[in-house]
Amino acid sequence: MASKDLPPPTTFAPPEIPSGIAVFRTIPYAFFLPELIFGCWVWILVAATRVCFALLQGWVMYVSITSFLISLMFLLSYLLGFHRRFESWRVWDSLYHGTTGILYMSAAVLQANATIRSESEQLSCNSIPVNYQLNCAATFFAFITTLLYILHAFSTYYN
Repeated sequence: MASKDLPPPTTFAPPEIPSGIAVFRTIPYAFFLPELIFGCWVWILVAATRVCFALLQGWVMYVSITSFLISLMFLLSYLLGFHRRFESWRVWDSLYHGTTGILYMSAAVLQANATIRSESEQLSCNSIPVNYQLNCAATFFAFITTLLYILHAFSTYYN
């Protein structure tokens, strides 16, 4: 009698993770290219400036380069179909992108702090206005990259 009161069992199968070029056509995985491009811009722009605040901008460089390399490895594993060997690949993808989103948020805030400090303190290393403009652009791209990583993590988790 108890079995009549229970709802029928439902089976939930998550959608198939694409591989190859189809990765770029599905929504959580289509964020890979913008993450890589904007993340690359962050470290190129920070590297192009004269670094006045080594501790702040060193963290930005570490986060952006490490995230770029690991995201590139994730993208290559999706393109080559390596993810099909593991059942928990979706969990690892979501955890990685969520953690990287948090780390990128800290890097973006530190880059913004370095940009504000470089403008207000008028240091000798920022006497050229181009350095300030490059720092502003790096801050902008760091926040955009943060948003992309967080969107990727949530869309992977809820997909």
